[in-house]
Amino acid sequence: MGLVVQKYGGSSVADALGITRVAQRIVATKKAGHDVVVVVSAMGDTTDELTDLAQQVTPLPPPRELDMLLTAGERISMALLAMAIQNLGQVAKSYTGSQAGVLTTSHHGRAKIIDVTPGRIRQALEEGAVAIVAGFQGVSQDTKEITTLGRGGSDTTAVALAAALGADVCEIYTDVDGVFTADPRIVPSARRIPRISYSEMLEMAACGSKILHLRCVEYARRYQIPIHVRSSFSAKIGTWVADLKVLQAARQARVVDTPSASEEGEMEQPIISGVSHDRSEAKITVVAVPDKVGEAARIFKTLADAEINIDMIVQNVSGIATGRTDISFSLPRADGQVAMTALSRIKDEVGYEQLLYDDRIGKVSLIGAGMRTNPGVAARFFAAVAEAGVNIEMISTSEIRVSVVVDEDDVDNAVAAAHRAFDLDSDEVEAVVYGGTGR
Repeated sequence: MGLVVQKYGGSSVADALGITRVAQRIVATKKAGHDVVVVVSAMGDTTDELTDLAQQVTPLPPPRELDMLLTAGERISMALLAMAIQNLGQVAKSYTGSQAGVLTTSHHGRAKIIDVTPGRIRQALEEGAVAIVAGFQGVSQDTKEITTLGRGGSDTTAVALAAALGADVCEIYTDVDGVFTADPRIVPSARRIPRISYSEMLEMAACGSKILHLRCVEYARRYQIPIHVRSSFSAKIGTWVADLKVLQAARQARVVDTPSASEEGEMEQPIISGVSHDRSEAKITVVAVPDKVGEAARIFKTLADAEINIDMIVQNVSGIATGRTDISFSLPRADGQVAMTALSRIKDEVGYEQLLYDDRIGKVSLIGAGMRTNPGVAARFFAAVAEAGVNIEMISTSEIRVSVVVDEDDVDNAVAAAHRAFDLDSDEVEAVVYGGTGR
Protein backbone atom coordinates (compact mmCIF):
# COMPACT_ATOMS: atom_id res chain seq x y z
CA MET A 1 0.00 0.00 0.00
CA GLY A 2 2.83 2.42 0.73
CA LEU A 3 6.27 3.02 2.19
CA VAL A 4 6.47 3.61 5.94
CA VAL A 5 9.58 4.72 7.83
CA GLN A 6 9.45 3.89 11.54
CA LYS A 7 11.83 5.14 14.22
CA TYR A 8 12.11 3.53 17.65
CA GLY A 9 13.76 5.34 20.56
CA GLY A 10 16.03 3.84 23.19
CA SER A 11 13.26 3.24 25.73
CA SER A 12 11.31 1.23 23.12
CA VAL A 13 14.24 -1.19 22.60
CA ALA A 14 15.68 -1.05 26.12
CA ASP A 15 15.77 -4.83 26.57
CA ALA A 16 15.07 -8.13 24.81
CA LEU A 17 11.36 -7.93 25.63
CA GLY A 18 11.12 -4.45 24.16
CA ILE A 19 12.98 -5.48 21.01
CA THR A 20 10.59 -8.42 20.57
CA ARG A 21 7.56 -6.16 21.01
CA VAL A 22 8.93 -3.70 18.44
CA ALA A 23 9.66 -6.55 16.02
CA GLN A 24 6.05 -7.71 16.28
CA ARG A 25 4.79 -4.23 15.42
CA ILE A 26 7.13 -3.99 12.43
CA VAL A 27 6.07 -7.39 11.10
CA ALA A 28 2.40 -6.43 11.51
CA THR A 29 3.02 -3.30 9.43
CA LYS A 30 4.76 -5.38 6.77
CA LYS A 31 1.92 -7.91 6.69
CA ALA A 32 -0.53 -5.03 6.21
CA GLY A 33 1.08 -4.55 2.80
CA HIS A 34 3.56 -1.75 3.46
CA ASP A 35 7.24 -1.58 2.66
CA VAL A 36 8.99 -0.80 5.95
CA VAL A 37 12.25 0.97 6.78
CA VAL A 38 13.14 1.14 10.47
CA VAL A 39 15.54 3.55 12.19
CA VAL A 40 16.59 2.48 15.66
CA SER A 41 18.34 4.18 18.58
CA ALA A 42 20.75 2.58 21.04
CA MET A 43 19.19 0.43 23.76
CA GLY A 44 18.01 2.31 26.85
CA ASP A 45 20.79 4.42 28.36
CA THR A 46 23.59 2.86 26.29
CA THR A 47 24.77 6.17 24.82
CA ASP A 48 25.04 7.75 28.28
CA GLU A 49 26.84 4.70 29.62
CA LEU A 50 29.35 4.74 26.75
CA THR A 51 29.93 8.46 27.27
CA ASP A 52 30.56 7.89 30.98
CA LEU A 53 32.94 5.06 30.16
CA ALA A 54 34.93 7.26 27.78
CA GLN A 55 35.21 9.98 30.42
CA GLN A 56 36.52 7.46 32.94
CA VAL A 57 39.33 6.72 30.51
CA THR A 58 40.03 10.37 29.67
CA PRO A 59 38.32 13.64 30.68
CA LEU A 60 38.58 14.88 27.08
CA PRO A 61 37.86 12.01 24.67
CA PRO A 62 39.10 12.70 21.10
CA PRO A 63 35.95 13.56 19.08
CA ARG A 64 36.73 11.08 16.31
CA GLU A 65 37.19 8.18 18.72
CA LEU A 66 34.15 9.20 20.77
CA ASP A 67 32.00 9.02 17.63
CA MET A 68 33.43 5.58 16.84
CA LEU A 69 32.50 4.46 20.36
CA LEU A 70 29.01 5.95 20.53
CA THR A 71 27.89 4.55 17.17
CA ALA A 72 28.40 1.05 18.57
CA GLY A 73 25.17 1.43 20.56
CA GLU A 74 22.96 1.67 17.48
CA ARG A 75 24.81 -1.17 15.76
CA ILE A 76 23.93 -3.45 18.67
CA SER A 77 20.23 -2.59 18.66
CA MET A 78 19.85 -2.74 14.85
CA ALA A 79 21.40 -6.23 14.68
CA LEU A 80 19.28 -7.56 17.56
CA LEU A 81 16.12 -6.10 16.02
CA ALA A 82 16.91 -7.69 12.65
CA MET A 83 17.36 -11.04 14.43
CA ALA A 84 14.02 -10.66 16.24
CA ILE A 85 12.20 -9.85 12.98
CA GLN A 86 13.72 -12.86 11.22
CA ASN A 87 12.69 -15.03 14.16
CA LEU A 88 9.10 -14.01 13.33
CA GLY A 89 9.51 -15.26 9.76
CA GLN A 90 10.16 -11.96 8.01
CA VAL A 91 13.41 -11.13 6.17
CA ALA A 92 15.29 -8.16 7.67
CA LYS A 93 18.68 -6.61 6.96
CA SER A 94 20.53 -4.13 9.17
CA TYR A 95 22.68 -1.24 7.96
CA THR A 96 24.92 1.32 9.64
CA GLY A 97 24.38 4.99 8.80
CA SER A 98 27.23 4.95 6.29
CA GLN A 99 25.92 1.76 4.64
CA ALA A 100 22.49 3.40 4.37
CA GLY A 101 24.03 6.36 2.52
CA VAL A 102 23.67 9.04 5.22
CA LEU A 103 26.25 11.67 4.19
CA THR A 104 27.12 14.37 6.69
CA THR A 105 29.40 17.27 7.45
CA SER A 106 32.70 16.45 9.18
CA HIS A 107 31.88 18.00 12.58
CA HIS A 108 32.20 15.14 15.07
CA GLY A 109 29.44 15.00 17.66
CA ARG A 110 27.21 17.55 15.90
CA ALA A 111 27.35 16.60 12.22
CA LYS A 112 24.53 17.67 9.91
CA ILE A 113 23.06 15.57 7.14
CA ILE A 114 24.06 16.83 3.68
CA ASP A 115 22.49 14.11 1.55
CA VAL A 116 21.05 10.61 1.69
CA THR A 117 21.81 8.11 -1.09
CA PRO A 118 19.83 5.04 -0.01
CA GLY A 119 20.74 2.64 -2.83
CA ARG A 120 21.20 -0.37 -0.56
CA ILE A 121 17.98 0.41 1.29
CA ARG A 122 16.01 0.50 -1.98
CA GLN A 123 17.56 -2.80 -3.00
CA ALA A 124 16.55 -4.41 0.30
CA LEU A 125 12.97 -3.17 -0.15
CA GLU A 126 12.86 -4.51 -3.71
CA GLU A 127 13.90 -7.89 -2.33
CA GLY A 128 10.98 -7.79 0.11
CA ALA A 129 13.08 -7.26 3.23
CA VAL A 130 12.60 -4.89 6.13
CA ALA A 131 15.56 -2.48 6.20
CA ILE A 132 16.89 -1.65 9.68
CA VAL A 133 19.08 1.47 9.84
CA ALA A 134 21.22 2.66 12.74
CA GLY A 135 20.10 6.15 13.70
CA PHE A 136 22.18 9.05 15.02
CA GLN A 137 25.11 8.38 12.67
CA GLY A 138 26.48 8.86 9.18
CA VAL A 139 29.71 9.27 7.28
CA SER A 140 31.44 12.55 6.45
CA GLN A 141 31.19 13.41 2.79
CA ASP A 142 34.65 15.01 2.87
CA THR A 143 36.76 12.94 5.28
CA LYS A 144 34.87 9.59 5.05
CA GLU A 145 35.02 9.41 8.85
CA ILE A 146 32.15 8.06 10.96
CA THR A 147 30.15 10.92 12.51
CA THR A 148 27.28 11.33 14.96
CA LEU A 149 24.41 13.80 14.66
CA GLY A 150 24.04 14.82 18.30
CA ARG A 151 21.25 13.98 20.71
CA GLY A 152 17.93 13.29 18.99
CA GLY A 153 19.79 12.56 15.77
CA SER A 154 17.86 9.33 15.16
CA ASP A 155 14.71 11.40 14.62
CA THR A 156 16.52 13.36 11.93
CA THR A 157 17.90 10.18 10.35
CA ALA A 158 14.37 8.80 10.06
CA VAL A 159 12.86 11.88 8.42
CA ALA A 160 15.86 12.27 6.08
CA LEU A 161 15.44 8.67 4.94
CA ALA A 162 11.70 9.19 4.53
CA ALA A 163 12.37 12.20 2.29
CA ALA A 164 15.04 10.40 0.23
CA LEU A 165 12.84 7.34 -0.26
CA GLY A 166 9.60 9.25 -0.91
CA ALA A 167 7.88 7.60 2.05
CA ASP A 168 4.20 8.20 2.75
CA VAL A 169 4.77 8.77 6.46
CA CYS A 170 7.50 8.80 9.10
CA GLU A 171 6.34 7.22 12.36
CA ILE A 172 8.30 8.24 15.46
CA TYR A 173 7.73 5.69 18.24
CA THR A 174 8.51 6.80 21.76
CA ASP A 175 7.27 6.01 25.27
CA VAL A 176 4.45 8.56 25.42
CA ASP A 177 1.20 8.57 23.43
CA GLY A 178 1.99 11.59 21.27
CA VAL A 179 2.64 15.30 21.70
CA PHE A 180 1.03 16.85 24.75
CA THR A 181 0.18 20.39 25.79
CA ALA A 182 2.95 20.27 28.43
CA ASP A 183 5.46 17.86 29.91
CA PRO A 184 3.31 15.30 31.80
CA ARG A 185 5.99 15.07 34.50
CA ILE A 186 5.17 18.67 35.43
CA VAL A 187 1.50 18.80 34.37
CA PRO A 188 -0.15 15.38 34.83
CA SER A 189 -3.36 16.79 33.34
CA ALA A 190 -1.67 17.66 30.02
CA ARG A 191 -3.81 16.98 26.96
CA ARG A 192 -2.85 15.03 23.83
CA ILE A 193 -2.80 17.11 20.65
CA PRO A 194 -4.34 15.21 17.68
CA ARG A 195 -2.57 17.33 15.06
CA ILE A 196 -0.02 20.12 15.24
CA SER A 197 1.46 22.18 12.41
CA TYR A 198 5.12 22.10 11.46
CA SER A 199 5.56 25.70 12.60
CA GLU A 200 4.09 25.06 16.04
CA MET A 201 6.10 21.86 16.49
CA LEU A 202 9.27 23.69 15.44
CA GLU A 203 8.67 26.28 18.14
CA MET A 204 7.93 23.61 20.75
CA ALA A 205 11.10 21.68 19.85
CA ALA A 206 13.20 24.86 19.88
CA CYS A 207 11.75 25.79 23.27
CA GLY A 208 12.65 22.56 25.01
CA SER A 209 9.98 20.00 24.14
CA LYS A 210 11.97 16.76 23.85
CA ILE A 211 9.44 14.65 22.02
CA LEU A 212 10.94 15.54 18.60
CA HIS A 213 14.35 16.84 17.60
CA LEU A 214 14.38 20.34 16.07
CA ARG A 215 16.29 19.33 12.92
CA CYS A 216 13.88 16.44 12.39
CA VAL A 217 10.91 18.82 12.22
CA GLU A 218 12.82 21.25 9.99
CA TYR A 219 13.56 18.40 7.58
CA ALA A 220 9.92 17.25 7.61
CA ARG A 221 8.62 20.73 6.84
CA ARG A 222 11.12 21.23 4.03
CA TYR A 223 10.18 17.98 2.31
CA GLN A 224 6.52 17.89 3.42
CA ILE A 225 6.86 14.56 5.23
CA PRO A 226 4.00 13.84 7.68
CA ILE A 227 5.31 12.71 11.08
CA HIS A 228 3.20 10.42 13.26
CA VAL A 229 4.31 10.51 16.91
CA ARG A 230 3.00 7.57 18.93
CA SER A 231 3.93 5.10 21.63
CA SER A 232 5.49 1.70 21.01
CA PHE A 233 3.89 0.57 24.29
CA SER A 234 0.26 1.13 23.23
CA ALA A 235 -2.01 1.16 20.18
CA LYS A 236 -3.28 4.72 20.68
CA ILE A 237 -3.54 7.08 17.71
CA GLY A 238 -0.84 9.54 18.83
CA THR A 239 -0.20 12.94 17.24
CA TRP A 240 0.24 13.93 13.60
CA VAL A 241 2.80 16.64 12.91
CA ALA A 242 1.91 18.10 9.53
CA ASP A 243 0.16 21.00 7.89
CA LEU A 244 -3.45 20.29 6.97
CA LYS A 245 -2.84 19.84 3.23
CA VAL A 246 -0.04 17.33 3.90
CA LEU A 247 -2.28 15.34 6.22
CA GLN A 248 -5.11 15.34 3.68
CA ALA A 249 -2.73 13.94 1.08
CA ALA A 250 -1.67 11.23 3.52
CA ARG A 251 -5.30 10.30 4.06
CA GLN A 252 -5.91 10.08 0.33
CA ALA A 253 -2.87 7.79 0.06
CA ARG A 254 -4.55 5.61 2.71
CA VAL A 255 -1.67 5.77 5.12
CA VAL A 256 -2.60 3.85 8.26
CA ASP A 257 -4.10 5.54 11.31
CA THR A 258 -4.61 9.05 9.95
CA PRO A 259 -6.91 10.91 12.35
CA SER A 260 -10.53 11.34 11.43
CA ALA A 261 -11.76 14.69 10.18
CA SER A 262 -13.87 15.06 13.35
CA GLU A 263 -10.88 14.56 15.66
CA GLU A 264 -8.83 16.91 13.54
CA GLY A 265 -11.51 19.55 13.80
CA GLU A 266 -11.61 19.35 17.60
CA MET A 267 -8.33 21.26 17.81
CA GLU A 268 -8.21 22.86 14.38
CA GLN A 269 -8.07 26.45 15.63
CA PRO A 270 -6.71 26.47 19.18
CA ILE A 271 -5.37 29.73 20.52
CA ILE A 272 -2.57 27.89 22.33
CA SER A 273 -1.13 24.50 21.38
CA GLY A 274 1.01 24.02 24.45
CA VAL A 275 3.54 25.17 27.02
CA SER A 276 7.20 24.12 26.64
CA HIS A 277 10.13 24.53 28.98
CA ASP A 278 13.90 24.24 28.77
CA ARG A 279 16.40 23.91 31.60
CA SER A 280 19.44 23.46 29.37
CA GLU A 281 20.27 27.13 28.78
CA ALA A 282 22.49 29.74 30.41
CA LYS A 283 22.58 33.53 30.26
CA ILE A 284 25.55 35.79 29.57
CA THR A 285 25.50 39.54 30.11
CA VAL A 286 28.15 41.71 28.46
CA VAL A 287 28.30 44.70 30.81
CA ALA A 288 28.91 48.28 29.70
CA VAL A 289 29.41 47.82 25.98
CA PRO A 290 30.24 51.09 24.16
CA ASP A 291 27.06 52.09 22.34
CA LYS A 292 28.44 52.58 18.86
CA VAL A 293 28.00 51.06 15.43
CA GLY A 294 29.36 47.54 14.98
CA GLU A 295 29.95 46.47 18.58
CA ALA A 296 26.99 44.06 18.74
CA ALA A 297 28.00 42.64 15.37
CA ARG A 298 31.54 42.04 16.65
CA ILE A 299 30.25 40.25 19.76
CA PHE A 300 27.87 37.94 17.93
CA LYS A 301 30.28 37.23 15.08
CA THR A 302 32.75 35.99 17.67
CA LEU A 303 30.10 33.62 19.02
CA ALA A 304 29.14 32.51 15.52
CA ASP A 305 32.80 31.73 14.72
CA ALA A 306 32.80 29.51 17.83
CA GLU A 307 29.72 27.71 16.37
CA ILE A 308 27.48 28.77 19.26
CA ASN A 309 23.75 29.19 18.68
CA ILE A 310 22.17 32.17 20.42
CA ASP A 311 18.55 32.12 21.50
CA MET A 312 17.14 35.25 23.20
CA ILE A 313 18.86 38.67 23.06
CA VAL A 314 18.10 41.76 25.12
CA GLN A 315 19.95 45.09 24.83
CA ASN A 316 19.31 47.78 27.41
CA VAL A 317 18.84 51.46 26.58
CA SER A 318 22.17 53.26 26.46
CA GLY A 319 23.01 55.39 29.49
CA ILE A 320 22.97 59.08 28.56
CA ALA A 321 25.92 59.91 30.81
CA THR A 322 28.06 56.87 30.00
CA GLY A 323 27.15 56.08 26.39
CA ARG A 324 27.26 52.39 27.31
CA THR A 325 24.73 49.57 27.32
CA ASP A 326 24.37 45.99 28.57
CA ILE A 327 23.70 43.11 26.17
CA SER A 328 22.25 39.88 27.57
CA PHE A 329 21.60 36.68 25.65
CA SER A 330 20.78 33.03 26.31
CA LEU A 331 22.61 30.07 24.81
CA PRO A 332 22.97 26.31 25.38
CA ARG A 333 24.47 25.71 28.82
CA ALA A 334 26.90 23.22 27.31
CA ASP A 335 28.42 26.07 25.27
CA GLY A 336 28.62 28.52 28.18
CA GLN A 337 32.32 28.23 28.97
CA VAL A 338 33.31 28.22 25.30
CA ALA A 339 31.36 31.44 24.84
CA MET A 340 32.90 33.09 27.89
CA THR A 341 36.39 32.21 26.67
CA ALA A 342 35.68 33.53 23.17
CA LEU A 343 34.26 36.81 24.48
CA SER A 344 37.14 37.26 26.93
CA ARG A 345 39.54 37.35 23.98
CA ILE A 346 37.83 40.43 22.49
CA LYS A 347 37.46 42.42 25.73
CA ASP A 348 40.09 45.00 24.81
CA GLU A 349 38.85 45.18 21.22
CA VAL A 350 35.22 45.82 22.21
CA GLY A 351 35.92 47.72 25.40
CA TYR A 352 33.23 46.24 27.62
CA GLU A 353 33.72 46.17 31.41
CA GLN A 354 32.91 42.59 32.43
CA LEU A 355 31.02 39.36 31.65
CA LEU A 356 28.32 37.92 33.90
CA TYR A 357 27.38 34.23 33.62
CA ASP A 358 24.21 32.62 35.01
CA ASP A 359 23.49 28.93 34.48
CA ARG A 360 20.58 28.81 36.94
CA ILE A 361 17.90 29.84 34.48
CA GLY A 362 15.01 28.16 32.68
CA LYS A 363 12.90 29.11 29.71
CA VAL A 364 9.10 28.79 29.60
CA SER A 365 7.32 29.25 26.28
CA LEU A 366 3.72 29.61 25.21
CA ILE A 367 3.13 28.32 21.66
CA GLY A 368 0.12 28.52 19.37
CA ALA A 369 -0.79 29.69 15.88
CA GLY A 370 -4.01 31.14 17.30
CA MET A 371 -2.19 33.95 19.10
CA ARG A 372 -1.69 35.68 15.74
CA THR A 373 -5.32 36.78 15.76
CA ASN A 374 -6.09 36.86 19.48
CA PRO A 375 -4.95 40.03 21.30
CA GLY A 376 -4.06 39.85 24.96
CA VAL A 377 -2.33 36.45 24.92
CA ALA A 378 0.99 37.84 26.16
CA ALA A 379 -0.70 39.85 28.91
CA ARG A 380 -2.60 36.78 30.09
CA PHE A 381 0.61 34.75 30.08
CA PHE A 382 2.57 37.34 32.05
CA ALA A 383 -0.29 37.71 34.55
CA ALA A 384 -0.41 33.96 35.16
CA VAL A 385 3.34 33.83 35.73
CA ALA A 386 3.16 36.81 38.09
CA GLU A 387 0.31 35.26 40.09
CA ALA A 388 2.51 32.20 40.57
CA GLY A 389 5.09 34.48 42.18
CA VAL A 390 7.63 34.03 39.38
CA ASN A 391 9.89 36.89 38.27
CA ILE A 392 10.60 37.30 34.55
CA GLU A 393 14.22 38.08 33.57
CA MET A 394 13.99 38.15 29.75
CA ILE A 395 11.21 38.12 27.14
CA SER A 396 11.27 37.00 23.52
CA THR A 397 8.44 36.66 21.01
CA SER A 398 7.67 35.39 17.53
CA GLU A 399 4.44 35.31 15.57
CA ILE A 400 3.33 32.13 17.33
CA ARG A 401 5.43 32.10 20.51
CA VAL A 402 6.05 34.06 23.71
CA SER A 403 9.07 32.96 25.78
CA VAL A 404 10.30 34.13 29.16
CA VAL A 405 13.47 33.38 31.11
CA VAL A 406 12.94 32.73 34.81
CA ASP A 407 14.93 31.29 37.69
CA GLU A 408 15.53 27.56 37.24
CA ASP A 409 13.66 26.74 40.47
CA ASP A 410 10.53 28.57 39.21
CA VAL A 411 10.13 26.68 35.92
CA ASP A 412 7.62 24.09 37.17
CA ASN A 413 5.36 26.72 38.77
CA ALA A 414 5.44 28.90 35.67
CA VAL A 415 4.58 25.99 33.35
CA ALA A 416 1.68 24.83 35.51
CA ALA A 417 0.32 28.37 35.90
CA ALA A 418 0.40 29.08 32.16
CA HIS A 419 -1.21 25.71 31.40
CA ARG A 420 -4.11 26.50 33.76
CA ALA A 421 -4.48 30.06 32.53
CA PHE A 422 -5.20 28.92 28.97
CA ASP A 423 -7.54 26.06 29.97
CA LEU A 424 -5.28 23.35 28.58
CA ASP A 425 -5.89 20.85 31.41
CA SER A 426 -7.60 17.61 30.48
CA ASP A 427 -10.50 16.24 32.54
CA GLU A 428 -8.87 12.81 32.61
CA VAL A 429 -5.29 11.58 32.68
CA GLU A 430 -4.17 11.14 29.07
CA ALA A 431 -0.42 11.49 29.44
CA VAL A 432 1.28 8.25 30.45
CA VAL A 433 5.07 7.86 30.36
CA TYR A 434 5.52 4.13 29.76
CA GLY A 435 9.28 3.84 29.57
CA GLY A 436 10.32 6.49 32.07
CA THR A 437 12.50 8.64 29.81
CA GLY A 438 10.02 10.41 27.53
CA ARG A 439 11.95 9.44 24.39
